[in-house]
Amino acid sequence: MALAFDEFGRPFIIIKEQEQKTRLRGLDAQKANISSGKAVARILRTSLGPKGMDKMLQSPDGDVTITNDGATILEQMDVDNQIAKLMVELSRSQDYEIGDGTTGVVVMAGALLEQAEKLLECGIHPIRVAEGYEMASRIAVEHLERIANKFEFGVNEFEPLIQTCMTTLSSKIVNRCKRSMAEIAVEAVLAVADLERKDVNLDLIKVEGKVGGKLEDTELIYGIVVDKDMSHPQMPKQIQDANIAILTCPFEPPKPKTKHKVDIDTVEKFQTLRLQEQKYFDDMVQKCKDVGATLVICQWGFDDEANHLLMHRNLPAVRWVGGVELELIAIATGGRIVPRFQELTPEKLGRAGLVREKSFGTTKDRMIYIEHCANSRAVTIFIRGGNKMMIEETKRSIHDALCVARNLIRNNSIVYGGGSAEISCSIAVEAAADKHPGVEQYAIRAFADALDSIPMALAENSGLQPIETLSAVKSQQIKENNPWCGIDCNDVGTNDMREQNVFETLIGKQQQILLATQVVKMILKIDDVISPSEY
Repeated sequence: MALAFDEFGRPFIIIKEQEQKTRLRGLDAQKANISSGKAVARILRTSLGPKGMDKMLQSPDGDVTITNDGATILEQMDVDNQIAKLMVELSRSQDYEIGDGTTGVVVMAGALLEQAEKLLECGIHPIRVAEGYEMASRIAVEHLERIANKFEFGVNEFEPLIQTCMTTLSSKIVNRCKRSMAEIAVEAVLAVADLERKDVNLDLIKVEGKVGGKLEDTELIYGIVVDKDMSHPQMPKQIQDANIAILTCPFEPPKPKTKHKVDIDTVEKFQTLRLQEQKYFDDMVQKCKDVGATLVICQWGFDDEANHLLMHRNLPAVRWVGGVELELIAIATGGRIVPRFQELTPEKLGRAGLVREKSFGTTKDRMIYIEHCANSRAVTIFIRGGNKMMIEETKRSIHDALCVARNLIRNNSIVYGGGSAEISCSIAVEAAADKHPGVEQYAIRAFADALDSIPMALAENSGLQPIETLSAVKSQQIKENNPWCGIDCNDVGTNDMREQNVFETLIGKQQQILLATQVVKMILKIDDVISPSEY
């Protein structure tokens, strides 16, 4: 206890409560950590599957995001607890590595923690639980390999890719036009894919959005769309067979790097300075014309005099184009980015069959389309939607579909969705538990129970009786020895996921199980939380 005085000289007492605070250790700390992890998983559980609910997130600035993407929800949540932050990083890892399954991986981790809590209460040591989970995860991953099917596809036959992307999009807000969105995503990936090396560079796919129009107006452009317009309203709006000069140097007179001062005391001196400046602009425009450029795309701006001169010399120009867009334009058109006018040569020009300026609706919004490029390996997905939130959510959905298509090109193995893979793994893991005589068998069985949480959440979110539905599907799998029976979330009338065309990538499902197990093992091994003030 201490006595202190405020700014008016009034005394007040400070009571030190630090001695009364106790630090959580051992089993209490582990239970507190498990509770934090389960709390995060509970938030995402209702967003799982095609009938999952969306979350509305408000930022400190007042911006509102509506989404059911697990990684986005956790990224935008203000999380203070260190264990909860591990769950956020878990979702982020799944997003970076696979691009899809970010909700499922957190729900899976939450179920493993829930089962681990029961084992800890029975007196089983957390290390033995962690070892049992590790064994069970290996059994599950190997079983997924056995039940996986391979999809054969080519440049002209890519229906399997579309079906898998449709499964991903079925849980998104864009599911009413998931077929067209999946086709756009697959065509974009195949346009930039190197099928021989089984490699896809998603940086070559630009996703652009503009408020207005319908979601169905979303299109794939074999070229680049730039959210700019021609620098002068009287410049031509359409250029056929364009030779494009891509510049990172500004249309302005050179500036000395040292401090300088110019004294102008007569009209003649001012006139000389103006003529000199005009000559600079003349030379710059003439250099572009001499090499055969019919369009100039510049990273920087230029003043009205240069703009006027470009228009009079019949040289259309676009200014203030971002660095990333410049790189994509250079890749698409086969041009080179030129840092100085002196280095401009005809070989460095990019070529495009058509460059046009397009207006939208009744507004003054205009965009530049660069199409029929020399190298069509750079494409743009142009999204339309009723509001900004819709466009942002569609961008996230398209990103997931692009990642799934990329994963299938890298590894064309698939497993069936609707919780069928998890139920099949659960049966396999439970059967394998009997072969382990030690305490780990309890953890292996608990792992099998945790795997059932995914199909149970799918049934719950679809308005079905979760326990009854899961029991029926599980008994059907065992009876028919059919690993493709899952939860009929869309009420189609069949549990066979092959008939419903519900697919997921094998590497995505394996990554989910491995990542969730790793994070749960890490949480179980933490038995003391020390804050900086206790050092």
